[in-house]
Amino acid sequence: MRYACLVLDHDDTVVQSTPAIHYPSFVEALQVLRPERAEMTLDEFIGYGFDPGILPLLRDVLQLNEEEMAIEQRIWRKYTTTALPKPYDGFDRLFARFRARGGKICVVSHSERDVILRHYRELFGFDPDQIFGWELPEEKRKPHPYPLDAIMREFSLAPSDLLMVDDLKPGMDMARKRQVDFAWAGWSHTGPYVGKIMLEQAKYCLYSPSELEQFLEIDD
Repeated sequence: MRYACLVLDHDDTVVQSTPAIHYPSFVEALQVLRPERAEMTLDEFIGYGFDPGILPLLRDVLQLNEEEMAIEQRIWRKYTTTALPKPYDGFDRLFARFRARGGKICVVSHSERDVILRHYRELFGFDPDQIFGWELPEEKRKPHPYPLDAIMREFSLAPSDLLMVDDLKPGMDMARKRQVDFAWAGWSHTGPYVGKIMLEQAKYCLYSPSELEQFLEIDD
């Protein structure tokens, strides 16, 4: 195969979660904490998620204090722990073929580990080899390169053995810090809002999970 390890973002890369889960939970949190900002549109929310990212949006743009951050997270988990998003078509086959050849599947996400694990078990029937989620301290979350360092250390891999796939900028920034190849998940619904920038900056741009499968050059 072209790579030994597939490092995947989760939301809006593998599952279609922002319109059904993350955006509605965010709007509810705004209604409680910043009602004057509660009219933020889905486009605006995606734009902030792209740059500067979700944590700067909460901490710097909305200026939530620690108590308010805890309230926001409780509302968020009310949605994430009960709803099950739909996967993008094609990941079942991709995962089965890639894992059958010994490939590692790792997840680096701004969702929480327990939520990601539940999605993989219920949607795909296996546990990822490693998961790095929001429960980690800030300095260990993407775009910080800690997850990539930990993956390479655990499986004795070089940067050239990994492919990072993400629909937004934090994954691309993280990959660049370790010279790991990056592919933009151009199949995501976030594409219309961030596609122009990602087309200019991403090393590879793919437009369906089946195209990603072909790109991985998995031999039968």
